[in-house]
Amino acid sequence: MSPLHPLILAAASAAVATLCGWRGARPPDPMRGPRLIPWRFLMVLAGAAAVLLFVAAVRGPAPDQ
Repeated sequence: MSPLHPLILAAASAAVATLCGWRGARPPDPMRGPRLIPWRFLMVLAGAAAVLLFVAAVRGPAPDQ
């Protein structure tokens, strides 16, 4: 797998983290009911995945053994 694949996945994961952060920061609306999706938790997971994928892209491919 080339270093381009993890970079694309890291960018997509960062975009998901941004979307989840935006959704989680919105004020509650009691008329619509409770939030059933844990947006902040999903933001943390997507952000961690983005960091790990970026590190994988920077390290490059694994050496042949």
